[in-house]
Amino acid sequence: MVCGGFVCSKNALCALNILYVMVSLLMIGIAAWGKWFGLVSSFQVVGGVIGVGIFLFLVAVVGLIGALKHHQVLLFFYMIILFMVFVVQFSVSCACLALNSEQQNHLLEVGWNTSDTTQRDVENSLDCCGFSSVNYNKTCSAPCFHNLSCKSCASKIQEHTGEVLRFVGGIGLFFSFSEILGVWLTYRYRNQKDPRANPSAFL
Repeated sequence: MVCGGFVCSKNALCALNILYVMVSLLMIGIAAWGKWFGLVSSFQVVGGVIGVGIFLFLVAVVGLIGALKHHQVLLFFYMIILFMVFVVQFSVSCACLALNSEQQNHLLEVGWNTSDTTQRDVENSLDCCGFSSVNYNKTCSAPCFHNLSCKSCASKIQEHTGEVLRFVGGIGLFFSFSEILGVWLTYRYRNQKDPRANPSAFL
């Protein structure tokens, strides 16, 4: 049975936005949990994840209210924002899947040089020092530094970079297609007549 009726479209759109609300709360909770327990000390990373979670939460709430009330203006802006998010997320996901090892290494080095806090987090969690080489004349917070047995962090990070990028790219593609589904459902739902509404009312 094809989901073509007013009630079916409404329920599908509500379910999709409830899923987005749950994902956004999960993102905010994980970021706050990581910061609280000291797993991530970089405020930029935590703030970025929480910011994305709040943005997704607000968009989902707008879509949920628009779907429940069949509000034309809210549904229109929700459809436009969701399409813009789809374009950005689809592009980033494809880029994650298309990066070769040299490009991955360049991006890692750029990220490494951006934040000293991130460097300390990586060194402590992976027990390594420096990005491409270990310099024992500098300070390092990793436990291996005291034993003079450290490896460079690049070698350890690159062991899992490809897998992580493929995982992130796959998840991003999955959610990007769910977003284009949301755009299609919203467009269809906006142009459907509520059977319980006044037939002469503006749709």
